[in-house]
Amino acid sequence: MELWIPITIFAAFCQNLRTAMQKHLKGRLGNTGATFIRFGYGAPFALLYAAVLHFVFASPFPEPKATLFIAGALGGLAQIVATFLLIYLFAFRNFAVGTAYSKTEPIQAALFGLVVLGEHVTWTAAFCIMVGIAGVIVISLARVPLTASAVRSSLFGRPALIGLASAGFFGASAVAYRTASLSLEGTTVAMQAATALVYATLFQTLVMTIWMSIREPDELRASLKAWKAAIWVGASGVAGSIGWFTAMTLQNVAYVRALAQIELVFTFLASWLVFKEVINRSEILGCLLIVAAVIGMILSG
Repeated sequence: MELWIPITIFAAFCQNLRTAMQKHLKGRLGNTGATFIRFGYGAPFALLYAAVLHFVFASPFPEPKATLFIAGALGGLAQIVATFLLIYLFAFRNFAVGTAYSKTEPIQAALFGLVVLGEHVTWTAAFCIMVGIAGVIVISLARVPLTASAVRSSLFGRPALIGLASAGFFGASAVAYRTASLSLEGTTVAMQAATALVYATLFQTLVMTIWMSIREPDELRASLKAWKAAIWVGASGVAGSIGWFTAMTLQNVAYVRALAQIELVFTFLASWLVFKEVINRSEILGCLLIVAAVIGMILSG
């Protein structure tokens, strides 16, 4: 098994854990605050990880290049916009279809990877990506009344467009991060990923701090007051980001983001085993499709 596969699965698990922790803060923080703690409280852990790689494992710091600063900044901004759009989707009654569209990220990441980095996807991997996305869509629509009028309004309405835009920005950010990481030379893969992660996280923290200081100072203060819980969100978020950045340094972004759909399987396992929630047949079918896609990705290398 290639190294990027277990790293991606680890990252998906950590992301699922971070999301669960963020939900506990939802009543105390608004959407902006919930987004900020992901970056603001993660930055110190990202710095600590890079320091451990350098001082404990003797990984040399790479020489920063213009590509790192430009691609890292663009990726950071794209990720912030994508996150806001995804959160904004929940303001709509028929947000489920939009959320399903937001999961087309692997396809859009493959297109961005082709245009920016000239990376190609094999036919087998492309088929697995489509199966995985089909599973995500089945899960997203599992509890939606599929009447003709509802489907028609959902597929061509504002939530669908917002979902596609969110997926596009997530895909663009992933390719930008891979570009930033690959631009660094003279060090290990782990340090390449760590350096790109540190820069992107610090940049996002700075941008959001300035924005919230001007537009939502009360939300910024609330985010700082909630530090005891938020610090764990930052730790789990950075653990996931370390996995994402490392995997995307090792492998084509489309492959990594396709395998990352396994996060939904973790979500349903937690809902079923921990919270004792009932899962319907469509959701089980969707999970099975995602698992089949993941197995196909692993077997295809």
